[in-house]
Amino acid sequence: MSSFGSVSSSVGDDQSTVQMKMQNIMATVNLGCPINLAKVSETARNAEYNPKRFQAVIMRIREPRSTALIFASGKMIITGARSEEDAMNAGKKYSAIVRKVGFEAAQFAEFKVQNITATCDVGFPIRIEGLCYSHTSSSTYEPELFPGLVYRMKDPKVVMLIFVSGKIVLTGARSTEALTLAFTKMWPTLLEFRKKNIVVGVKQIRALPLPSSGSSSSSSSSKGSKKRKGQSADPDEAPPKKGRGK
Repeated sequence: MSSFGSVSSSVGDDQSTVQMKMQNIMATVNLGCPINLAKVSETARNAEYNPKRFQAVIMRIREPRSTALIFASGKMIITGARSEEDAMNAGKKYSAIVRKVGFEAAQFAEFKVQNITATCDVGFPIRIEGLCYSHTSSSTYEPELFPGLVYRMKDPKVVMLIFVSGKIVLTGARSTEALTLAFTKMWPTLLEFRKKNIVVGVKQIRALPLPSSGSSSSSSSSKGSKKRKGQSADPDEAPPKKGRGK
């Protein structure tokens, strides 16, 4: 996973640097000749072909880790690479495999990056509801369907998925420069809708000392003795009558 495009900023005493990480590159290649897909799938070990499900051969290689979709017209789509260089090297390897299985006219031509997907973490939570309300023309937020805000930037043409946690997914760009420019332009807006920690003051309440067990028992016993004063020990026994003086 390759990193690129760092943005630095300081808010008060808080200094932060955000680094974007490339997750996927989709590129296209033209092999320059028609391809018999059944022959490729039967000859190459790392290929699968099911015409009932998808009209293309799916081919995979481990180094660089990627997947290719090869169509009968000679067009090829490469996905899964983590850098532009890896996507180009993978395209050259797929072209060489197609040549080895019997299509000697196949060549590596018209390589073009069509889409780059990157991720980053800004390091602080974002108030995406407020961001959506203030940028209604370019943002969409439907929490019932998707937990993130979809922000569509027009120049450069990049789509951002912004989450409350501060995680951001950028896609739609055809170069790392466009992704870096888009994030740099979006950075002040993210800082504006940064969630700030709210500290709630709590009043200190002095706790009164609890009475000790000994004092409580003695007080209860004294109260009991006062209550029983003038009463006989046996509840069935009637109190003695006072005699008249002779």
